[in-house]
Amino acid sequence: MTGGDEVDSTSSTSLEACVTARVRELEGENIQLQEALRSHAVVDQAIGVVLALGGLTPHEGWHVLRTISQRTNVKLRNVAELVIEWARTEELPPDIRNELEQQLARLPEHRQADM
Repeated sequence: MTGGDEVDSTSSTSLEACVTARVRELEGENIQLQEALRSHAVVDQAIGVVLALGGLTPHEGWHVLRTISQRTNVKLRNVAELVIEWARTEELPPDIRNELEQQLARLPEHRQADM
């Protein structure tokens, strides 16, 4: 019977290791999802700023932010944070400002607004 107890103990330890690994994996996914939600909220706020500035549709606002991110090699969330801060402080890094102006200038005349 001692041999059977050893197998049960080994199986139990293996199961505990699997459960522990899965819990860690789920905790990591949870952290990633929470970060994604925060990033999404920041991007949505920045889209709102761009919409108010240029009289755009939400799709156009998203496209403007994404293009700025790609052309300046700055992560979208960081561009969004800078745009939100700019709405409060009127300070925007020159490269981001230039790209924002270029993107808004490309929109149809009736959608442009004074910066």
